[in-house]
Amino acid sequence: MPNSAKYLLVGSTEAYSGKSATVLGIAHQLQKRGLDIAYGKPLGTCWGVVQGEQVEEDVEFVAQTLKLPANRLQPTVLPLTDGTIQKRIRGEDQVDYPQLLQQYLQLQGPDLVLLEGPSNLEEGSLFDLSLQQAAEIVDAKIVLVARFHSLLIVGALISAKRRLGDRLLGAFINDIPADRLAEVQDAVKPFLAERGVPILGLMPRNELLRSVSVKDLVEKLNAEVLCRKDRLDLMVESLAIGAMNVNSALKYFRKGRNMAVITGGDRTDIQLAAIETSTQCLILTGQMRPHPDVVSRAEDLEIPILSVDLDTLTTVEIVDRAIGQVRIHEPIKLDCLYTMMEKHFDFDRLLSDLNLEPVPLA
Repeated sequence: MPNSAKYLLVGSTEAYSGKSATVLGIAHQLQKRGLDIAYGKPLGTCWGVVQGEQVEEDVEFVAQTLKLPANRLQPTVLPLTDGTIQKRIRGEDQVDYPQLLQQYLQLQGPDLVLLEGPSNLEEGSLFDLSLQQAAEIVDAKIVLVARFHSLLIVGALISAKRRLGDRLLGAFINDIPADRLAEVQDAVKPFLAERGVPILGLMPRNELLRSVSVKDLVEKLNAEVLCRKDRLDLMVESLAIGAMNVNSALKYFRKGRNMAVITGGDRTDIQLAAIETSTQCLILTGQMRPHPDVVSRAEDLEIPILSVDLDTLTTVEIVDRAIGQVRIHEPIKLDCLYTMMEKHFDFDRLLSDLNLEPVPLA
């Protein structure tokens, strides 16, 4: 029996472009339209341990979020780690990964198989599983996710079009600052469309989607939680560093919103000033315990205090990197993502390009 499912590969021009979030947004909307969706991530990049077993965290999360049964999940072909790369380079790994990926074609039943591609156009090439190679193997169309940093995005997408050819259905540009949105809409979108890169959506920057939970920061910093362990669900949207005098700090903090404030454990004045403003957590460096008055006030205001065994610069780098990586693992972010995608992504065009019809719901 021939396989009738269509395959869509969602790739990106660079890491942390919002690819996983886009996959979730597309899958959720197509499910709402009555389509039977399957999902897979051929190259595994986010590994963790659940009940003693190693799992690909993105696959696990997508499966749970979309309530996909086991027969709608495709296996991860390869864990992409330093170890697997080293084995390949040393010649210890002779596996024919394209042949393993061809097993995806045996799946029967779904209307669309959504595949999450590599982080960029080159990743996976060592194993013959780059974005372009994977698309050829399973005969998939491609949607590219690109995060807006500057107008350099135009050259990156034109270059991608040259490499991907007719397999590229179009691009989805996200995280566009409010003051650049009109320019992207009026100039960039038509310019790219004329050069064979249709734009399936333009999504404005959203601070909630760029935020990170205090819980995630605890994990990334290997921090000790000194108070309010029950409020690690708070979302951090910005970073502030308390290294000035208290009057200057107060003015600085009042301009911030939903901040993580990093300061020395001995700066009681800064800590007290911070927790009276829009602060979601205090991160104290130097492994010094805060004054009891700070802990008491933070308890009252439900603000977690974290203590880290790191210097201030390293702490700032870790937190700064975490904010904006758009990991969608909290219900509040999921709801926001679904609403934003429904408004800013052209699902009708996607369905038309894939020759798929919505299924009328009974």
